[in-house]
Parts: sequence; structure tokens; C-alpha cells
Amino acid sequence: MFSAFTLLSLIFVLSLLPAGQVAAQRAQGHNFNYKDFQAKSYYFGITLGMNQSDFRIYHSKDFIRNDSFSQAQSVTGPGFNLGIVSNLKIGEYFDVRFLPTLSFVERNIKYAPPGESTLSVTRRVESVFVEMPFQVRYKSAPYHDFRLFVIAGVKYVFDVASDSRTRQAAGLVKIAPTDFQFEYGAGIQFFFPYFIFSPEFKISQGINNVLIYNDNLEQSNILEKVLSRTFTISLHFEG
Repeated sequence: MFSAFTLLSLIFVLSLLPAGQVAAQRAQGHNFNYKDFQAKSYYFGITLGMNQSDFRIYHSKDFIRNDSFSQAQSVTGPGFNLGIVSNLKIGEYFDVRFLPTLSFVERNIKYAPPGESTLSVTRRVESVFVEMPFQVRYKSAPYHDFRLFVIAGVKYVFDVASDSRTRQAAGLVKIAPTDFQFEYGAGIQFFFPYFIFSPEFKISQGINNVLIYNDNLEQSNILEKVLSRTFTISLHFEG
């Protein structure tokens, strides 16, 4: 898997390409590429991305009284995304977007025994999500062959691998297979002759408590609420 530095370096290099293209267009007296895409009311594409996911953990009142764990916290895990982009223009500056995505996500809950600062007990949650995000995008006025944008929306998430893991996870903290999340982010569009390249970052925050409470399991009953959250860097190729 690419590191975050490698992906950001790739975004930077690709971001430099339109500048040379704009200069060539000026010299040749050509129209800018974005004008061709302005005439389209909708278009499609693919999206590739990498993500970093974890949980936001709220402790229960039993956490103070327990004798087994001195700490319980979430540790970020890596993942990647692959999806399809559907974009519908609403006027000059707004788009409505639907991006069904397959996401591979890893999240961890780590516990430390009493008297130890090292988190030595790990509950690893590896998920394969089918995500259904609906977004509204606001775009700036175009400048030559690029424009900035911000996004906001909601998405439904379903873990397609949760059933098989649950049958094997007796005695482990369980996480619900479904979730609703709101998300927001920003990016930039670069207009090439045959496609639009759009690097984007976004943050997703879970709305539902995804903890499946088990009163007989101490690793579970010291937790009151667990919310999902994800940071994603995506590369969209649309046209």
C-alpha cells in the first residue's frame, strides 16, 4: 500500500501538469478545457483513495470501577477505497454527487492492564464496507483550467464481512455492521482535454453508536459509546 507521503507526492506532481497545459493553450490561442465540461449536465468517473480510520471512544461509569484495564483507546489503522463517481450539475456552481464505494478499513481498540502504560491488549476490527455517499459540492469560479471546491453530505455504510467475523468473535468486543455518517471536505479540479482530475480530502464522522454492548464482557461494559471516524484522501478521474 502507498504511504501517505507517496500519495501526496503524486498529487503534487500531477497538480503541476495543468500549469504547463494552460501556458501552451495561451500560446496557441486555444479555449480552456473546462469550457467543454461546462456544457455537460452530468458525467461519471472512478475514484481511488486511501484512508485512516479509528473510533471515538466514550467510557462508561464501569470503567472507573474495573480492575482489569487502566486505559482503553482507539488506534488508527490504514485502508483504501475504490468507487464510482456520478455527478449531476445544479446550476453554475453546485453539483449533486453519488459515489458508491468499496472501502477496506482497519480500526483498533487497545487496552492497557493496571499499572502499565503500554497498550498490550488489542481488539482489531477489519471491515469491508459498501458505502453509499450522497454529497453536495460547491465550486469556485474557474480560473484557467482549475477550480476549487468544498463538499458536504451523508453516507450509509454496511460492513459486508461482519457476519463471518461475528461467528468467530465470541468473547470479543463487537461492532455493528451498519452506520450513518456525515462528511465534509475540499479539493481542486484540474481540467484536461479528455477528463477531470480531482484530488480531494474529506473527514467522515459517525452518527450512530456502533458498539454492540455485552454486559458479560468487561472489554465491552467499560465502554458506553463508540463512534466511527475516517480521514480519506481520494483521487477522482471524471469525464
